[in-house]
Amino acid sequence: MSGRLSIVLHTHMPYVEGFGTWPFGEEWLWEAMATSYLPLADVLDANLGRITLSLTPVLCDQLEAGGVPERFLAFLREIRAETHRRDIAAAGDPGVARELERSAGLYTRAAERFEARGADLVGAFAPHVSWTSSATHAVLPMLSTSAGVRLQVGAGIASHRERFGHWDGGFWLPECGHAPWLDPLLEEAGVHAVCLDLTDVLGYRSPAQLQPLRSAAGPLLVPIYRALMDLVWHNSGYPSAAAYRNTRNHTEYRHTPWAVDGTPYDPARGAEQVRAHARDFAEAAAARLERGGLAVCALDTELLGHFWHEGVDWLAATIEACEVAGVELAPLDAALAGIEAAPVPAELPDTSWGEPRDLATWSAPPAAELAWRAREAELRVLATGAHPAPRALRELMALQASDWAFGVTRGTAGPYSRARAAGHAAELERALADPAGIGPSLRNLAPSLDLSNRELQG
Repeated sequence: MSGRLSIVLHTHMPYVEGFGTWPFGEEWLWEAMATSYLPLADVLDANLGRITLSLTPVLCDQLEAGGVPERFLAFLREIRAETHRRDIAAAGDPGVARELERSAGLYTRAAERFEARGADLVGAFAPHVSWTSSATHAVLPMLSTSAGVRLQVGAGIASHRERFGHWDGGFWLPECGHAPWLDPLLEEAGVHAVCLDLTDVLGYRSPAQLQPLRSAAGPLLVPIYRALMDLVWHNSGYPSAAAYRNTRNHTEYRHTPWAVDGTPYDPARGAEQVRAHARDFAEAAAARLERGGLAVCALDTELLGHFWHEGVDWLAATIEACEVAGVELAPLDAALAGIEAAPVPAELPDTSWGEPRDLATWSAPPAAELAWRAREAELRVLATGAHPAPRALRELMALQASDWAFGVTRGTAGPYSRARAAGHAAELERALADPAGIGPSLRNLAPSLDLSNRELQG
């Protein structure tokens, strides 16, 4: 009997709203909204109940912040219009100029789509989102205390319930970071299922990757299936194909008018490649699942559209190709209902989907200083009592975000990541010295934080 495929999209952006613009800052958010979230919402509407979607609370906090719709529309209609105009004037190559003109039109249409949705992306995703995550995307095994885990998990769940009114227990562990000591805390919070990267534990392509595990404390530990994910994620995966837009080759104003092979980008050529890769993925999934099991393909949402220009189109084509190939595509919660779980291997190690698949990305040099700073800050804040000042808690949670250490380790954002971590550490010192003060730069981070203070007790 054939098995099932679940595509899980983890949707996250660090708290960049109000923290810088060019080249690093809130324009990351604007680009993700324009190139990933808006087109994805259209695909999800057309395929209701087919894809598993998680939204991090910290992303929702930003999307709902005051002034965001206005600044986003100004970015699309003013900044991007002008930067395209300047790049077109300097293009030289007629093919490059044509692609820049088409690219400018995509931003114009993004503004129209955003307004057509009432300037409300959280509302657009509401019918589709089912999984939540920790409040600010903290790697939970890196935290110092059970109380700190309760804060991140409890605030994340409370935020999800307040926004969406329902939650069935699906919880995305940031960076797939897991340690066995977390399981009782997750169970206590009502978490029923998480995704783990157990490739090095169970073996690449192993049939064991197609069966969830039952932890002793209760939550299902669901392996993600690298053999399928690598078709997309690997350095030589689909986005590296010659016909696709090269999102790493930028003009002066950070537009991307070239294909991977260096020629001016041709959207028709890219679309043809999308269809071929969708068929290839569906056929690979069918082959993996012909003897049964559950294959979980987990992707960062922002890969689709933002980092891989054709990615959202590939997702839509893949949904159709799975039907043709006879692959049952099911949301993860439904696929897990009644499924037989295997026992957890003895001495399960701490794992993540980092490189290597441990916690080194967020704890080893050069990020070790950030890790120790966050752990020390957690101990200091929680030592102030059962109900620390919300301002101090917000700065702590901002400091705990996985994104700063990732950016330092990978060198993806210049000095921005280290500066952000240092800034939140400094603001935390001010918050501890003046608990009643207001931190305007984090005005919309975890707005329902008072609900989660209860999670620190016990």
